[in-house]
Amino acid sequence: MNDTLARLHRRLEEAAAAEGLLDIAYTTIDTPVGSLLLAATEIGLVRVAYDVEDHDAVLASLAGSLSPRVLRAPQRLDAAAREIEEYFAGRRRQFDLPLDYSLSSGFRQVVQRQLSHIPYGRTESYKTVAQIVGNPKAVRAVGTACATNPLPVVVPCHRVLRTDGTLGGYIGGLAAKTTLLNLEQAA
Repeated sequence: MNDTLARLHRRLEEAAAAEGLLDIAYTTIDTPVGSLLLAATEIGLVRVAYDVEDHDAVLASLAGSLSPRVLRAPQRLDAAAREIEEYFAGRRRQFDLPLDYSLSSGFRQVVQRQLSHIPYGRTESYKTVAQIVGNPKAVRAVGTACATNPLPVVVPCHRVLRTDGTLGGYIGGLAAKTTLLNLEQAA
């Protein structure tokens, strides 16, 4: 029965993609920081979500904000899953994925686009990021941009710390942030 359901689902994925009805593909992968939901549009990876964010709620949010045509379609996310697995295995320091930033806008998107320029294994303060993006007084807004980053891990908001060097918050929780920072320091 499971084989039959898997074949039927695969046919549904293929038909939806062929007819242009698959706006958001998603899958989940297991990682050292727990299960991650990966979602992509035709443009690129649009969302990475931790278990603590409630994957069902994230999918509902994507359906409401981008398109109700959401389907589990792991093949569209094979490259993203592979790159994330390589990152956790210590074989990847930078992601080469097309990204869809449509869940962010304005200053938040400016900050999130800048985060990928923080080198692997390095950290910056919220204050420094605010200065880099040209708004040195926007330290709190940088924190908000990091907290609302729809692409954690891939867009490395975990590399941004408080000025005193303490972790600050993190969408996946402080244990996940610590794991990511330790992984990068060990490399």
